[in-house]
Amino acid sequence: MADHADDGDGVGDIFIYRGGRAHLHVTRVVIDKSVEEIENNAFDGCEQMVHVETHDGIRKVGGINLKSAIEIDRAAFYCCRNLESVEFGENLEIIGGTAFHGCSSLERLNLPSIIVIEEAAFYNCKALTDIELSERLETIESAAFRACERLQRIAIPLKRNLFSFFVRHDHNQIYNQFDKCDQLTTVDLVGGIHTTVASLHMESWKTEMKETISRINQVLPDADQGDKIAIIRQWMDSVIDKMVHYKAEHYRYVKEAITLLELALWKAKLGAREDNYAEGRTRKTKTDVECARRERRVICGADTVIKNVLPFLYLE
Repeated sequence: MADHADDGDGVGDIFIYRGGRAHLHVTRVVIDKSVEEIENNAFDGCEQMVHVETHDGIRKVGGINLKSAIEIDRAAFYCCRNLESVEFGENLEIIGGTAFHGCSSLERLNLPSIIVIEEAAFYNCKALTDIELSERLETIESAAFRACERLQRIAIPLKRNLFSFFVRHDHNQIYNQFDKCDQLTTVDLVGGIHTTVASLHMESWKTEMKETISRINQVLPDADQGDKIAIIRQWMDSVIDKMVHYKAEHYRYVKEAITLLELALWKAKLGAREDNYAEGRTRKTKTDVECARRERRVICGADTVIKNVLPFLYLE
């Protein structure tokens, strides 16, 4: 029977794990070379844990709960080939380079708050099929999901320059986040893009945006594996460009609608008083006209309506 963590040694702020359940207060954990199996939930409740260092002799890793982790250091679970599941929390922001490299039993990822995925973080995770990423995500570095040969779907936010490149010896910029991901056929968008599309002024704009967004999943199944990242990047740029265009059109219509609303309120609430006021002031200066306009907006209620309605007509 393996020694429990209670029998482990603390070296500074590093805890040497020898089996069982880890102490709740640990922050940095080194898996002792005597450990061949890490049991399920070995680190449950370790809310202060920020670092786990493994070794090549581990044969089995149970489901690991990393709900409290903010950052997973480089190579933390490198080649833990029997690691099947990891539960990530809403605090995790950074996954270090090669952190899960070679975790060939890991099947699914849900990273609800991730901001940065460093180079080769999930390289050669052969069983990985589905990835759900955060709207907060800013960077996916090179080879992050390279050789995930069973990967079928990834959900990502709509952002320019989401994928970073590395510079080859011939000075070419290379994007290889999904190289050797032959089965990648579906890309979904996370975040507020769908709400924004639904709020567009014209039905034809909504239809065209939906078609543009869904086009990637028509093209990707037939693409060569080496072209997938280029196709995804081009598609994201096209969606963003079209969204920017229709947002500008939407704002133009909003401004026109506000002007019409203002005129309608003047007409409905001022009536004859408006006409008499205009006849009595045939020679207004520009300043007088603007002052009169502001006064009429207050009198007819346009200021109140516009202030409360206008924010709902604009798009995120």
